[in-house]
Amino acid sequence: MFYKHDDNLILSLFWNSLYIAFLLLPLGINLPTPFFIVSIVLGLINIFKSGKKFDLDNKIVLLFPLYFIIMSASLLYTDNVTDGFNLIQRSLSLLLFPLIFLFVKEDASTVRKLFDFLLLGLIISFFVNFSFAIYNSFSFIQEEFSFEISIENFTSFLDALINGWNYFIGDEFSKLINPSYLSLYILLVLSYYLKKNIDTKLRLLIVIILFLYLYLLASIAAYMMLIIMSLLLIFSISNTSKRHLMILMFLLGLIVFLNNPRVFEFYSKVRDLGSPIEYDNSTSEKARLLSWDASIRLIKEAPLLGYGIGDANDVLIKKYKELGYTYNYENEYNAHNQFLQIFLQTGVLGFIVLVMIFILLAIRMRRSRNEFSVFLILFISLMFESMLVRFNGIVFFSIVIPLLLKKRSILSSRIIRNV
Repeated sequence: MFYKHDDNLILSLFWNSLYIAFLLLPLGINLPTPFFIVSIVLGLINIFKSGKKFDLDNKIVLLFPLYFIIMSASLLYTDNVTDGFNLIQRSLSLLLFPLIFLFVKEDASTVRKLFDFLLLGLIISFFVNFSFAIYNSFSFIQEEFSFEISIENFTSFLDALINGWNYFIGDEFSKLINPSYLSLYILLVLSYYLKKNIDTKLRLLIVIILFLYLYLLASIAAYMMLIIMSLLLIFSISNTSKRHLMILMFLLGLIVFLNNPRVFEFYSKVRDLGSPIEYDNSTSEKARLLSWDASIRLIKEAPLLGYGIGDANDVLIKKYKELGYTYNYENEYNAHNQFLQIFLQTGVLGFIVLVMIFILLAIRMRRSRNEFSVFLILFISLMFESMLVRFNGIVFFSIVIPLLLKKRSILSSRIIRNV
């Protein structure tokens, strides 16, 4: 299952380090970080050892180093240099991995193993989170419930049971990393996995676990992406009877997902967005909309250069206080949108480079509905979260998107021999 190159030990170790890192990625950021660092070092050694010129056919991945340079340049006009420098350190993979992949010719089967290892990591993380949820739920029930027999105690038991369910959904179910990142990993693995026929019980079980995982994570953005991805896959089916069956299954699944209590909670908490009296009682769903509002106001004030990579969050937090967005201010939320985040950090230039990356990715992946669904997953995830401020998102995007941007991407069926 691991990679082996008979003539290049460095390349073998490079890919195997990445495989282990992707396996550990859903289990928290501390575990995979050393393996990502090792893979970067080995990749750089491979560049100098091979003595080859980089692949000009894939020079568009140089947009990532350009993005990194623009972020670094914003340190020149930021006051909070410490925070800015820390983010630059976390973002080094945006500079290094795309450069490494210009000197590495990979075959599709080798790179697809990244998804296999990520899938295994997701399955492990699901059962780890499920074990935590069971333990926390039973602990809560034991604390809240008295074992004396009475109607009052039976009622308190039911209340404790209902409240114990909260440990199985949303942020409480994802103790290892942010649910938004986990949802992104699951959706990408599903888009790759569902390309193949579900012809064994093991495959069916894996798909069920991944869908259950998505349901329990209760990410509204992930639900939206799943709906779009499902529709794209359904209308790619040529057989009419199979398509009708899949539409029926899609509608039944949609009913189940929309009955998630967090979906109704989301609707009830954003419908009063325009009422200032509700700001103090805001929740994470409404906070995201308020973050976008405050970010757009700030962008209008400094559209050319932004506020610098170190000051962007500081001025955003001050804006929350000025606008009375108490929940956002107390939790010091970022923009919750990577396009707005980079606009705040670097102004219009960084925003243009990030948009260009995704325009070129859309062009590259328009070949099939399956590939385009992958593009939509990546794009929409950046619309709902500032994915490139945490190492989980930075390192994942710095590996996956450059590989997708290459002329023969990891979803392509063509094979490129390693040289």
